[in-house]
Amino acid sequence: MQMQKINVGIIGGAGYTGGELIRILIRHPYVSIAFVHSRSNAGKPVSSIHQDLVDETDLLFTDTIVFKNGSKKIDALFLCLGHGESAKFLAENPLPDQLKVIDLANDFRLKKDAKSKKRKFVYGLPELNRTAIKKATNVANPGCFATSIQLGLLPLAKAGLLKDVYTTGITGSTGAGQSLSPTSHFSWRSNNIQAYKTLTHQHLGEILESLHQLQPVKTIELNFVPWRGDFTRGIFVSSTVHCELDLHEINKLYKKFYTSHPFVSISKEPIFLKQVVNTNKAVLHLEKAGTKLIIHSAIDNLLKGASGQAVQNLNLMFGLEETEGLKLKASYF
Repeated sequence: MQMQKINVGIIGGAGYTGGELIRILIRHPYVSIAFVHSRSNAGKPVSSIHQDLVDETDLLFTDTIVFKNGSKKIDALFLCLGHGESAKFLAENPLPDQLKVIDLANDFRLKKDAKSKKRKFVYGLPELNRTAIKKATNVANPGCFATSIQLGLLPLAKAGLLKDVYTTGITGSTGAGQSLSPTSHFSWRSNNIQAYKTLTHQHLGEILESLHQLQPVKTIELNFVPWRGDFTRGIFVSSTVHCELDLHEINKLYKKFYTSHPFVSISKEPIFLKQVVNTNKAVLHLEKAGTKLIIHSAIDNLLKGASGQAVQNLNLMFGLEETEGLKLKASYF
């Protein structure tokens, strides 16, 4: 018997994450997009903004929120809004209680912010909270840097091995969103690199909450220096920690932790960004120098770091195979 399709709406569909979400969902075998909301583009074809979708979809942007597509109810709503806008949207737009919500902003990621009136949000990192996500009505999608850093550190937290963590990570220009700024301009980015938000990045809180979920003794100190890179998409992170275990034992620890998680791979060879760009994968590589363990992790910030992970969460929330619609090949060359 053919499964009835899940009807979804997208709020904030004109930005990078909205565009990636549309690209995935128009090819998802069990999803139908009921509407794509954008106040500034209402009435325009979606493909006029996301021009790679020419002849791929006849959807138009709308400024109307509908909870029924004809006689069919909307089952899920994606919020692809700017940080701080999701809480405002939910306050101004009462939603049906049964409607599932996946928020891609940072409004509900921290435990202290996870409740909005009647809605309680589950932190949506499947490799940490898969069981809770399956039962959730509302999911707060993790941040992109947060996803890459956490996936590199979760097995060590599970083993109680984290104390001082020193992390550097570089992100492409799409991590800054679609709005123009001096540091996202081509002329600034080209042949350039810069550290920013040193030790104060907004993802630190959610990372530490996740690590403490597995290692409750709160002795972890996370020192994170993010960099802006001269490329469009992807995140590469390197974390250094003290660890007495030999590399063979550490690799066993990681493989055991991620054995049932389809999007995380442990590579024996050095990894690079092109292995993950255009996919929902996270690829990790472990190195040892004396008592120092270095964990490298790479993801696509717009997919595993945003829209791909949001669809992964949708699949879990509706009892689908976790990888449905997400078997994407890397853009190697």
